[in-house]
Order: sequence, then structure tokens, then C-alpha cells
Amino acid sequence: MLTIRLLGVPRLERDGRPVAGPRGRKAWALLAYLLLAGRPPGRARLAELLFCEAADPLGALRWTLAELRRALGLPGMLGGDPVDPALGADVTVDVYLGAVDYPCMDGELLEGLVVESCPEFDAWLAVERRRVAAVAEARLRQVALALLTSGRAGAAVPYATRAVALAPLEQGNHELLVRSLAAAGDRRAAAAQVEACADLFRRELGVEVSAALRDAADARPGAVGVPAIGGRAAAASQIEAGRAAIAAGAVDAGLQCLRRAVAEAERCADTALRARALVALGGALVHAVRGRDEEGAVVLHEAIQVATGAGDRVGVVTAYRELGFVEVQAGRRGTADGWLAKAHHLAETDGELAAVLGVRGMNSSDHADYPTAFGQLHESVERARSCGDDRQQAWSLSLVARAHLLRGDHSPAIVAVQRSLELVHEQRWIAFLPWPQALRAELDLQAGDVERAADGLEQAWAMAVQLGDPCWEGMAARGLGLLYAGRGDHVAATGWLTEAADRCNRTPDRYQWIRAHVLDTAITAALDRDDADRARPLLAALQTLSARCDLRELVVRAALHSARLGDPAALNSARLLAADIDNTELHRLINT
Repeated sequence: MLTIRLLGVPRLERDGRPVAGPRGRKAWALLAYLLLAGRPPGRARLAELLFCEAADPLGALRWTLAELRRALGLPGMLGGDPVDPALGADVTVDVYLGAVDYPCMDGELLEGLVVESCPEFDAWLAVERRRVAAVAEARLRQVALALLTSGRAGAAVPYATRAVALAPLEQGNHELLVRSLAAAGDRRAAAAQVEACADLFRRELGVEVSAALRDAADARPGAVGVPAIGGRAAAASQIEAGRAAIAAGAVDAGLQCLRRAVAEAERCADTALRARALVALGGALVHAVRGRDEEGAVVLHEAIQVATGAGDRVGVVTAYRELGFVEVQAGRRGTADGWLAKAHHLAETDGELAAVLGVRGMNSSDHADYPTAFGQLHESVERARSCGDDRQQAWSLSLVARAHLLRGDHSPAIVAVQRSLELVHEQRWIAFLPWPQALRAELDLQAGDVERAADGLEQAWAMAVQLGDPCWEGMAARGLGLLYAGRGDHVAATGWLTEAADRCNRTPDRYQWIRAHVLDTAITAALDRDDADRARPLLAALQTLSARCDLRELVVRAALHSARLGDPAALNSARLLAADIDNTELHRLINT
């Protein structure tokens, strides 16, 4: 068995023992690119990427491929044009391993490797290092959550600790570690971790940690902190009362009802009822209250275990979907798709499939896989229509509109967002209204209807602030920044874009795509007025965020901003990174 180690100093192992690797840094660079590129690359592209300085670039590529076959002991592999990266069943690659192998995740991708005179490869490697680190972090989190909610909190601690080490400024990782320590009975260590995180965030970010982190020090899986209240019938009524209260905006009262329902169902040893209560509570923590996604994920993991034991297929599907939604918002693309694929496999009804496909389409769209996103979202819309779920229709249509807007397809974007708005008004779904309002206003702004755009953005902003939703606040404030920039009022534009960045980043469970989208707009505005000093720190943040969250289109836009700031290799890097993104507007930007 051959193992290829790309994390840390690159090396090969055969049957667990080190063996000689290929000669030359470019051989390792080529191997990594072949294994991690999104699709098999052509030989001309590889020669240009890594061997453009050679007298015979294609000849240098042939020699390096031959050297890789020799070192790997695979004479029949890495052939063809494009080059086939498949290496066979007897070869494992550490970046593909699961989080159970977390000790092997130490070190960054191709640590210490420097390839001279290959700026495009350097740009690709910088993006991949961030992305691979985020994949490792996501895998570690999933194992820690699974161990924590299965009663093995002590075993969860090393995984959560490693996730914190990989991303120390993500509060969710600290919260997961604190919950694991507390559930393992080490309250002193849990409290110390809270204070360590609080000190780090004050020093590095100038912010205070959320109440959710401090509450986690006293939490354990299944703990609800409320007394039982009187039997199965009472528990069932508490579920309905909790849902109704949350729908009416009384979130705290609704959560209290749902926690009581969980406690009573557990006391009655009614697993089916407890599964229902846990799914409802987990969903409410994710959607109805900000800053509680980590707690919601813990509850949803427990809900899956209980619902599976109770034979509650619907509950399992819902919990899988909600966990997928949490991961999509956090930009953990692979783990999101894992949860959503499980939900899709078990879903049976049009309503279930519409909801799952809507979140899958959101994930694909964030990843800039537009053909897949449109397929998933349109199917979601049709299934929602067939079962009369107007809210799901509105939700999925708004994402169809967003994808068309990003691609510069104005007419289909208008059709989709207008229908979304009609459904939202029919349903009186005020909590969702600012999102399609902001999208419609941006389309009006692009069409030159400034007055209508201003009205729509002001309404979206006012409603978002009333709702206290950081995502909607960020989108509306971003739109107002665009509005004022178009009017030539750069002071007001900068103020609104700064407000947008602050608003969408004020909770630990933020929607990372919106955060990156706001950064991209703020950088563009700064560069349009030749304010490089303001643009550079924003660009550094966008480069890190977009790479970590695999927001491919925003990775490309970050490269285009770098080109505007004078990086001579950035434009070619943008072309490389955008090669398989189906977005004519993005390619127009690259070629202008």
C-alpha cells in the first residue's frame, strides 16, 4: 500500500515505511496539482503552469511525469492528455483521509516547498493551502460533534482542540471544545478555555465573545435547564406552543417551550416524542436565534441518534438537512454536501426533497457551480409548487435570482426575484422579506432605476434592523453602499460598506458567502477611488475567507483585485482559477 503525504513536508510511505520520493520540487508540485485540481488538466496547461522557463516545456513535463511514475511505482498511470490523475485502489492520499486520521493533518500543504518562476502555481498553492486546512478543520469538527453527542466527550476533546489550533479565530471551534470539556466533567478546563478565547478575541479582533460561548461551559448534550411539566400530552403541546411562539417572534419563550418538551419526553422515555422535540429545538436554535448554531448542531446530532432509534425517517431527514444548512452558511462545503446527500437519499416526499434541494442549490451556488445549482434550485421550486409549499418556493426562487444576478443575467433574475417577492408577501413572511428586497433593488440599480432601488434598499435595511438579522442587514447595507457609490458620494458609500461588513460579521454563526460578498464590494469601491490603503487589508481578508470557504468565484475576484493593485501575475492566476466557472460576467471582468 502506497501512501502519498502532501500535508507537512511531502513524502511517500510504502506499507507504513518511508521510501524515496520523486526528484525535484516541481515533481511534487505537479503531483499535488494533478491530485487536487478540479478536473484533469491538459498537458499544454501543465507545461505553461510549471515549466514555462524550460527550453522545451512539454519535454520537461514528460520527464517529470516519468519521474513521478518511477517514484510511485505506477508505470501505467498519469498518462493521456488531459493527464488522468487516477492512481489506483492501492494508493491513498492524506488529504483525502477522514478526520479519524487527524494526527496526519499536521502541517500545511506542501510545507516548505518553493517553486521558482511559477507565479500562477504559487497563487494556486496559496488558495489550496487555505482550502485544505479548512477541510481538515471541518472533518475534525464533525468527529468531535459525533463523539460528544454519543456520550464520549473525553474522546472529542483532542479533535476539538486540533480544530481550534487550525482556526483559532473561529469562535465556533472554541465553543465546541468548551462543550466537550464541560461534558467530560472538566469544568475548570472549560472555564479556562472560555477566558483564553475571550482574551484572544479582545487582543486580535477587538470584540467580546458571545453569550453562547460562556453558556457552553455549563452545558452537556441533552441538558435543557428546565423542569419537566407533566407527561406525553404536555410535551407534545409544548412542541406546538414553541413553534407557534417562535413563528410569532417570541423566540425566548418558544425555545423555553421546546426545551421543556425535550425534558418531558426524556422523562417519559418516549423516544419518538423526544426525537420530534430535539429536531424542533435544533432547527429553532439554527434559524430563530443568532449565535446558537453550535448548540443547534449538538442538539441536531443528538436528534439523529434518537430519531434513528425511533424509526423516525422524517426527523432524520430534517436533522440531516439542518446540519447541512449550518455547514453551508459556515462555508464548510464538503461536510455540508455530506449531510445533504444523506438527507436527499432518505427524502421521499416533494416537500422533503424541495427543502433538501434548496439547500444543496445554495451550496452549489456559493461554490460557483452554476449548472448544478440551477438544476437543484429549479427542481426545488417545482417540487415546492407541487406540494403547495409557497415559502420554500420563495426561498429557492430568491437563490435562482441571486445566481442569475451574479452571472449578469438580468431578465431571468428579475422574473425569479419578482415571483419570490409575490410569494413572500402572500405568505406575510416578514422575517425573509429583506433578502429578496435587496436583490430586487440591486437589479433596479443595475437597470438605472435609482429611485426605485433606493426605496427598496431603505425598506430592506429598516426591516432587517427591526428583525436583527445580520445577514439581511449586511446585504441591505451593501446595497446602500452601491447606491451611494453610484451617486458619487464616496464618504457615504464607505460608511455603508463599513456598516455592512460590521453587521454581517457580528455573530459567530455568520453566513460566510455574504461576508465575502460584502468584502468584494468594499474592495471594488476603494479601488474605484484609488484608495489602495483601504483596499489592501480588505483584500487580505477576502483572500483568506474565500479560499477557506471554497468560494471559487470570490477567489477569482480577489485575484482580479490583486491585479488592479499591481500584482503582475494575478490576472493569469484569475484566468487559471476561473477556467471551469460558468459565468460570462466573471470572464468579461477578466478580459477587460
